[in-house]
Amino acid sequence: MEANTFIQQVPLDYFIILSTVLFSLGVLGVLLRKNAIIILGCVELMLNSVNLLLAAFSAYQGNGDGQILVFFIMVVAAAEVAVGLAIIAMMYRNTKSVDVSIFNKLRG
Repeated sequence: MEANTFIQQVPLDYFIILSTVLFSLGVLGVLLRKNAIIILGCVELMLNSVNLLLAAFSAYQGNGDGQILVFFIMVVAAAEVAVGLAIIAMMYRNTKSVDVSIFNKLRG
């Protein structure tokens, strides 16, 4: 007997539910929080939930196209974190706060 017959795969529905919960938590964090670092973390959570779903669909279809797309999303997420942290550092340097409501005061 082959080893694959003994491995029971996790149903795709579980990945969809987990990804939906993670994405919803990320959206709630972006909408409800005022700390820029927490908002940046919640955006990362949303991107990772999409990555999880893409990898799950790719594994169930049996090709690697979704996994290649996951790699590119991770590269974009890393660039987003670098730019976001640079903006947050400049905001903290000027205002001594990372509260996003302060951006309205900077428009002036």
